[in-house]
Amino acid sequence: MNVLVLYGSSRDNGNTEQLTQLVLEGVPHTSIRLRDKDIQSIHDQRHDPEGFSSVADDYDEVIKAVLDHDVLIFATPIYWYGMSGHMKNFVDRWSQSLRDKRYNFKQSMGLKQAYVMATGGDEPRVKGLPLIQQFQYIFGFVGMPFEGYIIGEGNKPGDVLEDKRAIADAKILNGLLKGKQ
Repeated sequence: MNVLVLYGSSRDNGNTEQLTQLVLEGVPHTSIRLRDKDIQSIHDQRHDPEGFSSVADDYDEVIKAVLDHDVLIFATPIYWYGMSGHMKNFVDRWSQSLRDKRYNFKQSMGLKQAYVMATGGDEPRVKGLPLIQQFQYIFGFVGMPFEGYIIGEGNKPGDVLEDKRAIADAKILNGLLKGKQ
């Protein structure tokens, strides 16, 4: 089992990253910070007979890493009650991968396991649920099993480390991932 975490935050070492690091403690993994990648917005050509035009950015590099891993952790702060712009931009480009003849995208994604890590400061366990549902629909569309999620509460960096429930959930997920090695 190999694990890839996709960080969607625009902040270094923010709450989402800190909570995700607890989940990954002692678990070999690869990390990609989407903010460090040049991933252009989608130019929707789903219905063009020729399909999507090639884009000179880092998307292919990131999607190849996704396809090379068995467990995917989507880690995003809850920004305005949804996923971060970096994460959304990346997921939007999946439309391109679905039509790309180099990948059997849906079949490949169906062999993976997905988790979501999210943190926010305004009642995130309630107001973050539409975000979790959005990921559930996204994963369902590509046939990828949605194994679980953790929502943590935190506004300023480090606040999430005071969220006892999120810390307990992180330890449980950490044990589960260690058991899959």
